[in-house]
Amino acid sequence: MNLKRINFSNFVFALISFSTLYILIYNIFFYNPILGYDGEAHYNYVNYFSRYLPYEIKIPSMDDTREFFSPPLGYLIPSLAQVVCRNVLSSNNFLLECQPIYGKATQIIQSLMYIATIFINLYTLKLFNKSKSFFNSSYLILISLLAVNYRTISMIRGEPYIIFFLSIFILLIFKIEKNDFNLNPKLIIFSGITVACIALSRQWGFFLFLPLIILLFRSDLKIKYFKFWSMSTLIGFIGSSWFYISLYNKYGSLTAFNMESKGFSLKNQEFSFYFPNLSHFQYLFSKPIRPNLDNQFFSILYSDLWGDYWGYFVFTSRFLDVGRNQLNIGDYLARVNIFSVFTSILIVSFCFLTFKYYKQYFLIKYINLAIIISFIGFLLFTVAYPSSTGDTIKATYIIQVFHLMAFSSSIYFEKLKKSHEKMFNVILSILVLIYLHNFDSFLSHFPINFIN
Repeated sequence: MNLKRINFSNFVFALISFSTLYILIYNIFFYNPILGYDGEAHYNYVNYFSRYLPYEIKIPSMDDTREFFSPPLGYLIPSLAQVVCRNVLSSNNFLLECQPIYGKATQIIQSLMYIATIFINLYTLKLFNKSKSFFNSSYLILISLLAVNYRTISMIRGEPYIIFFLSIFILLIFKIEKNDFNLNPKLIIFSGITVACIALSRQWGFFLFLPLIILLFRSDLKIKYFKFWSMSTLIGFIGSSWFYISLYNKYGSLTAFNMESKGFSLKNQEFSFYFPNLSHFQYLFSKPIRPNLDNQFFSILYSDLWGDYWGYFVFTSRFLDVGRNQLNIGDYLARVNIFSVFTSILIVSFCFLTFKYYKQYFLIKYINLAIIISFIGFLLFTVAYPSSTGDTIKATYIIQVFHLMAFSSSIYFEKLKKSHEKMFNVILSILVLIYLHNFDSFLSHFPINFIN
């Protein structure tokens, strides 16, 4: 019986692995990053940033792009591809004709980063679980069910870098804990560089640093803890502060944004923002596409996590007459939302159970706090920057939360694999069926070379 269980688990691991490769390759061919969130603004950032490379690093201003506040790391690869393109291609309009080239180059690199993210997390879980096998179907099925992954890595933006460096950060935190916060020069340097890279990927990354401050006061090794993270933070500060200082000098804020903040007040948002009414709740499971859930925080976030509420990937409201089943996609995404109720409850429950059984570990304490702080921080952001349509509510913006939750919940899932074999097999089978049903939500529905 034990052999059957292992074979089934490994079969699922192989199935999800090969299908993930298919999804990534398919979307590289069929999705154009210009269709992404604020696609034109991100392309304008690349066009400006690449203009001065490789001799000088200059950040665009708000006059150049409304993404001026975004850190530059997510634009480095497309900008370097743009530099190569303009030096190879003979053209009268490099900015226009190089766009498809650096767009595809970005998708390829970010797809490889996503694969690396999964491998690093699998390695960390192997160490944490003290497992002999690298194959962890519990983690792979949970992370692969998140439709937001495939949309995010297909666009030009910084969040793919956050989840990549977050995976490295989790591995480092695990090793730092095992080393009892001793001042290991390699760990200090690597963690400091990782902190800098997260800070230079996207401003949301700062939510990942706050748990380290809180956990200082809960550590039994306060002095060693403080010394280690002070040195790492100093390296991170040296590597990333220049960008935020430039924002402050130009716009008077370390966290400048392209909208005017109304300050934090619960009154900034209507009651329905926090608690959807009956009609919105019905749309959640009947037609979860814009504008049916206007400014509904939890409903939009849920629909954007498992499906494509805003229509930037599976469908696009600007081109409803083009693609595969664009006009009927809302009915399919409704079923995706219904099936994903099981996945959502499972992940949240397993996160609680992981914390219950493993809360003595510093890594688990960190992940738990990082999830809570990132989620609350994002909620406060949407309250401080209200929009009538809720267009600041996108699952991509806090993709780090969902990656942390998948990582955490997989730990208890693996524990269940050892203690309750039949229950594990039943749950894994249900998740595979949901994965197969939701598979179309992982793919772009546009014809090849659409836009071009």
